[in-house]
Amino acid sequence: MTTERLILRRFRASDAPALAAYRSDPEVARYQSWDAPFPIGSAEVAVRNFAASSPAEPGRFQYAIELADEQRLIGDVYVRLHDNRMQGEIGFTLATAYQKRGFAAEAVGAVLDRLFRAQGLHKVTGECDARNARSAALLERLGFQREGLLRQQTFIKGEWTDDLLYGLLATEWLGR
Repeated sequence: MTTERLILRRFRASDAPALAAYRSDPEVARYQSWDAPFPIGSAEVAVRNFAASSPAEPGRFQYAIELADEQRLIGDVYVRLHDNRMQGEIGFTLATAYQKRGFAAEAVGAVLDRLFRAQGLHKVTGECDARNARSAALLERLGFQREGLLRQQTFIKGEWTDDLLYGLLATEWLGR
């Protein structure tokens, strides 16, 4: 997929160093399931797993976000397609240097468009750490509705954290 500034594509082996670099940033890893630093060996395994999955099949798929004019990996968009192929979950990670520039909204918006228009999904959900105000704000800018708060839902990095739940229906996305 392409947008005005980005290419969203399958991961390839050569992406491992860039993936390790941005996932090793403590600010990027702060609300994520991995710890920083993120070793190159872990990145190589992750990239192999990402590349082996399919965006059209149930399960997890990770889109690489490439800055088109620099051919540089700047982040990723996670999608989990449910077995019924009518629902999905979405998540996103962006290298610090590329945050606050609209790249995440552009990338996630392109993936949502594919999920709703090309794949015919009924609903996409998103979940984030309740302290992650920027991720919550991005979901809301894209039209997601806050559907809930799960108190002390996730034990991560030595503490219990609250999770915010968001949902977006096809009718809402397509009616924008």
